Amino acid sequence: MKIYTRKGDSGRTGIWGGKRLDKDSARIEAIGSVDECNAVIGLAIAQGVPEPVNEILGVVQNRLFVVGSELMAPDTDGPGASLPRLSGEDVTDLEAAIDRLEPELPELRNFILPSGSVPAAHLHVARAVCRRAERRVATLRHKGPVNPDVAAYLNRLADLLFVVARYVNHRAGAPEVPWAPRG
Repeated sequence: MKIYTRKGDSGRTGIWGGKRLDKDSARIEAIGSVDECNAVIGLAIAQGVPEPVNEILGVVQNRLFVVGSELMAPDTDGPGASLPRLSGEDVTDLEAAIDRLEPELPELRNFILPSGSVPAAHLHVARAVCRRAERRVATLRHKGPVNPDVAAYLNRLADLLFVVARYVNHRAGAPEVPWAPRG
């Protein structure tokens, strides 16, 4: 299979079911933001993260492909019926991961700057990109169907990425830098 088709050269791209959309449509913006989030998570993993973070993020990366398929094929009947879908259990899994990691961290008493070790800094970027994806999905929900578990998953994922960044810094001995409002 060739990687290029030339079909997108006109500024339109295809989604599941043969429909073509402008590349700057709300749906494609949401899909792209989810893809960016996944790529930055991959960058953090490539920098080296401790267990259990590596395992947690591996599951997250796979679930982000499910999020992408949810956005690419919003119709749950017809040809889209066979695609994997998110459920409330996926959101609960993120909460369980947060609950597993947080007790190992010092109590958060201040806002902290997104910094620290290189993998943690990448995770902070992933968190910010995840929040953008969440905003793009919120916009999309005004224009068309979106599984509500997608918005919940992205919201909880941003929380997890914050906790995971803190965990990676803690394990690396990198101090958290508190926000100094008049620094």
